[in-house]
Amino acid sequence: MIQEYDFETLVERHDTASCKWDSDHRRGLVPMWVADMDFKTAPEIIEALHERADHGVFGYTILTDEYYEALINWNRRRHDWEIDREWVIGVTAIVPGLSAILRALTVPGEKIVVQTPVYNCFFDVIADNGLKVVHNPLKYHDLTYTMDYEDLEIKCADPAVKVMILCNPANPVGRVWTPDELKRVGDICLKHGVTIIADEIHCELVYEEHHYTPFASLGEKYRDISITCVSPSKAFNLAGLHVANLIIPDNALRERVNRAVTINRVGEMNPFGVSGLIAAYNCGETWLMAVNEYIYDNYRFMVEFCEEFIPQVKMCRLEGTYLAWMDCSALDIDSAYLGQLLLDEQALWVNAGTMYGPDGNGFMRWNIACSRVVLTEGLNRLAAFIRRHH
Repeated sequence: MIQEYDFETLVERHDTASCKWDSDHRRGLVPMWVADMDFKTAPEIIEALHERADHGVFGYTILTDEYYEALINWNRRRHDWEIDREWVIGVTAIVPGLSAILRALTVPGEKIVVQTPVYNCFFDVIADNGLKVVHNPLKYHDLTYTMDYEDLEIKCADPAVKVMILCNPANPVGRVWTPDELKRVGDICLKHGVTIIADEIHCELVYEEHHYTPFASLGEKYRDISITCVSPSKAFNLAGLHVANLIIPDNALRERVNRAVTINRVGEMNPFGVSGLIAAYNCGETWLMAVNEYIYDNYRFMVEFCEEFIPQVKMCRLEGTYLAWMDCSALDIDSAYLGQLLLDEQALWVNAGTMYGPDGNGFMRWNIACSRVVLTEGLNRLAAFIRRHH
């Protein structure tokens, strides 16, 4: 399948105002940090954006019937999840949407549970809203992670805990949570009156026998305590188009969030985001299957490279996302310091595990949604660093 698309040719991203490639101008930098792909998006999406640009008028935009139908049909077809149109609130991106949700559901001083290591922007949004982070650390064993339900029960029993942010699939550890795991989380939150915000932005990036389950699809009792955050931005490399959706089945919960979205002005879409989402969900499935295959081949290559050339580091099992989680604990270097050394000495930019909470120390996150040439160069630079220092 991957022969139908070209993921090998390097797309020149320098001097395109790319956050990933233009934020640091040091010579020969290999950037494998922020979560966007180096691949051109699906041809059908590019064509749809050209058609929209050719119209030449880019005024204020509404969400059309076609938009809702694309979103609903995609989730019905791909995930066996029936969404009602009235449940959907469009937002510019998940992080500002998350901020609006927290403002709607909490007051400063209350607490939010996260399962660390976890996406670093969760910490920022929680702090920005005057809230406190409660860590429910994941348990690490045999190159993968599981949930600590006993600790989660203790944390959720605190009356000050109002919300849990669930990352499904989990960034950066690469887990795709099973229905049984999600139900156990849901039962704990139901028992203690905790609302679940499910960040499911990586849901289309799932590999081998693993299967993404929307938390809200598990049953009515789970659905009604949930807010699901989704976007085509990761799977189709559309982050710059600023289009995402909050799916909130419970009427009262949705009214509160919708008011916060309106007050904070994070629901005003742009025409390219609307066109991009419609094209992605209506026409992008074949491309998505191909890019998933290529990314997982990158992961397998990375595992084999590390085993052969740098056995001091090990790759955690990747079930979902294009973010590979590397166990560097044998190097005995603080992750933040290691990340800075790699940037300064090797011009290799990867994310230090400590960005994702203290449980991430000893790990590094790699964005492997890139050509095999770039991935190989990044690994060779890591190998050169290890040879020099170990």
